[in-house]
Amino acid sequence: MTTAESSPESILIRVGHSPDADDAFMFYGLAKDCFDTRSYRFEHELVDIETLNRRAFQGELELTALSLHAYAYLSDKYMICSCGASMGDNYGPMVVTRTPSSRDDLRGKTIAVPGTLTTAYLSCRMWLKEFKEVVVPFDEILDIVEQGSYQGQSIDAGLIIHEGQLTYQTQNLHLVVDLGKWWMEQTQLPLPLGANGIRKNLGPDIIRDVNRYLYLSIKHGLDHRSKALDYALGWGRGLEREKADTFVGMYVNDWTLDFGTRGREAVRQLLRRGYEAGVINKLIEPEFVDPPNFSS
Repeated sequence: MTTAESSPESILIRVGHSPDADDAFMFYGLAKDCFDTRSYRFEHELVDIETLNRRAFQGELELTALSLHAYAYLSDKYMICSCGASMGDNYGPMVVTRTPSSRDDLRGKTIAVPGTLTTAYLSCRMWLKEFKEVVVPFDEILDIVEQGSYQGQSIDAGLIIHEGQLTYQTQNLHLVVDLGKWWMEQTQLPLPLGANGIRKNLGPDIIRDVNRYLYLSIKHGLDHRSKALDYALGWGRGLEREKADTFVGMYVNDWTLDFGTRGREAVRQLLRRGYEAGVINKLIEPEFVDPPNFSS
């Protein structure tokens, strides 16, 4: 199929995104039909990011959240929307342990990770190079690190994403590195974690329209922050409103409306440095959808 499934009345766009407060906030406008999408009908699936990364290899969703690490293997199927970025501007995924530790302490040790196609994993591999990974559900990592084991296997550290970045201290865990800060020190750029990929075979007209509606959804959330936050709290996994607002602000902001020149360069650097480090097996030049033009 070369275009989105359609009927005479509508064009169906299947959307995949993570069940997290920031993604829910981003898609609030579309999920709640807050504006007219004309002939387009958006059907949402909420799935963890590593599952979405894996599903994208079959190209089954027209619009899907993607880790930018995964995009390196999916550029034949998906373009990167100009909006919808999750950028860590001097913050990002974290490595935490039960006791104070250094990078040298963790070399060759076992780290619980949320998936090997996540950008968190790519950045951790570039930072530490040598470690053993055990893939576990992202929302169990803090508990697993606290317990020190997973399915009978010893766990030395955890690579945390999403709201765990704000809550790890409540479980008396210790920060070894904030990979967003490490990346900023290395590149003077924000760490580009996730994006929204749109299937290339939809054709330029549908790609343009869907990118525009995604932009409008993000803008609607930012313009109606309180209502969008109320909706997003349903996916906050126990975050109180103030922390949920902080978390959403970390990953839904001006970067999310448009990667911009600096954000696009950050993506290029991530893919190039990942390739040079031997984590990504081919050098990819990212392909972005043009930002929406509201003057026409």
